[in-house]
Amino acid sequence: MSSAFCDVSHLCKESVWMDRQKYEDAERVYHESIAGNKAKAENVQNKVSLADEISRARQHIKNSLKSDTTLIAANNSGSALGGGNSELGSRVRHLEDENKRLSEVVDDLCSLISKLEKRITQLESGKKGSKPGTAASASKKTVSSDSKETAADDDVDLFASDDDNDEDKEKLHQERLKAYELKKSKKPALIAKSNIILDVKPWDDETDMKAMEAQVRSIAMEGLVWGASKLVPLAYGIHKLQISCVVEDEKVSVDILQEQIEGFDDLVQSVDIAAFNKV
Repeated sequence: MSSAFCDVSHLCKESVWMDRQKYEDAERVYHESIAGNKAKAENVQNKVSLADEISRARQHIKNSLKSDTTLIAANNSGSALGGGNSELGSRVRHLEDENKRLSEVVDDLCSLISKLEKRITQLESGKKGSKPGTAASASKKTVSSDSKETAADDDVDLFASDDDNDEDKEKLHQERLKAYELKKSKKPALIAKSNIILDVKPWDDETDMKAMEAQVRSIAMEGLVWGASKLVPLAYGIHKLQISCVVEDEKVSVDILQEQIEGFDDLVQSVDIAAFNKV
């Protein structure tokens, strides 16, 4: 214990700053007060400068207003002096416009008068050149037209009965029906046709296919038209003849056509219908 005290005892002779925080706080407060005084002074200066600027602006406005009033007064005085000249100019312009309008009206009247004079001269020349017989013929034409109109008026029976009108309507209706039936009968009727493909088979591979085709095409009927043909292979070198034709259904019977082809029994074994389509 005594040894520890001896170690610290030499510090008692030294001056130690035990309350440093207090002094630092006091210094900070001092500096803040100085800064606050400076800010207040700056604010006062700013206020003073703003007041000066406002006063300057007011003075400038007053000066500008004075200058405007002087300019307006000068303009008013100038207009008062030159008002007479402006009135004279407007009157002169008005008179010029009226003069233009009057000249246009005069030109129009002159053109109309010239047209009327030409028209009058044409009429007078036509009257002089016309013959006296023309007037008489014109009067005759008017009389004849009047007589025709009166005759037509006499033909009209205002007291005719409705039955006569109905009969006339019925006759007209019947005539129209007859004309329609005649027109319809004159139209060509549609012809029903069929496109047929026939398979004509020979007896063997030694059959002359060209001779068989010639025999088939030798068949002629009203309403029968032969078409294209070709050889189609069957088997063992045997070919069949495939031939097309167009027939009119009312004039040509397919069964009779098959019988006639099968009548060439020396060349034809059988005939089959491969396709049958309406045209």
